[in-house]
Amino acid sequence: MDKKVTEPKPFLTDIKTLRERARHNIASGGVTFTYQGDVKKTIEILQSVLATEIVCVLRYTMHAVAAAGISSEGVKGEFAQHAKEEQEHMMAVAERINQLGGTPNFNPTGLASRAASEYGVAGDLVEGARWLERYGSRHHLYRVYDNEWWHFEYRPGGRPPPRSGHRPVAS
Repeated sequence: MDKKVTEPKPFLTDIKTLRERARHNIASGGVTFTYQGDVKKTIEILQSVLATEIVCVLRYTMHAVAAAGISSEGVKGEFAQHAKEEQEHMMAVAERINQLGGTPNFNPTGLASRAASEYGVAGDLVEGARWLERYGSRHHLYRVYDNEWWHFEYRPGGRPPPRSGHRPVAS
């Protein structure tokens, strides 16, 4: 039996092949032939996520400006930081919608109905947090982080989530 020995291709040829493949697939954008999700449904879900992030940016910004009460200066700084983090999330989601061939919906009309989060109204944060501690569970609102006494999240199903000692730091 005569085995054919093939010479290894030089590295440069492999680079050329890789570039050709990349050029061929670049038109697919964020949806390549290996993507198994339903693009339309994914964009629909991401639009809701985007609306939620926008509402969070607005709410945290409003709280950063309007916080009053005990330790309000420190709280204002925390809210400003959260607003910045939520804006980063918002941009990442919008970019992904764009990559999938959709148009991110930043239209303020109907924003509240598209978002999974509510805007809320600024007031005395201490009184608001006390009220939520007492009555929030009736509305499926629970405090999630021990170090954020003002941070409550909606969790349907009537079961509070496990409480974490500290909110994870965004990378």
